[in-house]
Amino acid sequence: MPKLISWNVNGIRACITKGFTDAFHALDADIFCLQETKLQQGQLELPLDGYHQYWSYAEKKGYSGTAVFTKEEPMSVTEGVGVPELDTEGRMLTLEFPSYYFITVYVPNAQDGLKRIDHRCKWEDAFRERVSLLQKSKPVIICGDLNVAHKEIDLKNPKANEGNAGYSKEEREKFQQLLDAGFIDTFRYFNPDLEGAYSWWSYRFKARERNAGWRIDYFLVSDYFKENLVSAAIHSEIYGSDHCPVELVIR
Repeated sequence: MPKLISWNVNGIRACITKGFTDAFHALDADIFCLQETKLQQGQLELPLDGYHQYWSYAEKKGYSGTAVFTKEEPMSVTEGVGVPELDTEGRMLTLEFPSYYFITVYVPNAQDGLKRIDHRCKWEDAFRERVSLLQKSKPVIICGDLNVAHKEIDLKNPKANEGNAGYSKEEREKFQQLLDAGFIDTFRYFNPDLEGAYSWWSYRFKARERNAGWRIDYFLVSDYFKENLVSAAIHSEIYGSDHCPVELVIR
């Protein structure tokens, strides 16, 4: 049964100095995805025996970026949502396998004061259109940092964060529209009422020690793929980034 892992590493070069390689081998995933790699092509050689590696880089140095390491070679690999002006930041990789499409994504942050919310919403619309099109031919698995806590249960302090980036009305609506396009939030599928389950904690105010976090890293799958779901997990015991890895096992 394939094990899938997604991790926003907040800079892969920094994460490597904080135990990335040990965590990578311990998790032993069939597909392992990264977001926010923060590097350019040629800046890092990452020897991972047995894995095919695919990277998408931002034009801006030290910013954004995604990667996928997979034991099975995909039939094809494409970058981005297919809209040139939205595809300069290395935010999306799509791998086609015989029985599904696999996507890792790093959704744009709306930023303080929601100053990038218009760009974020345009990106979300293009992303939803893209995955909806793919879903017409075979199931789609989406993973990554979606930069939104969906509901009150998904962050420690919902009232204090109402309207802030990551918990604004606009972002939550866009996430709901993605689910309504035919996707399941797999962690909530298995844990509908579990509180205190987070994947990101601020580096400030000892947030991780206090578990004052947000669940903004997800695995989503096409509704009709739910019979293939085995388990979903959040590896909050793994450090090395302000995010922790999230996991999905499928059959």
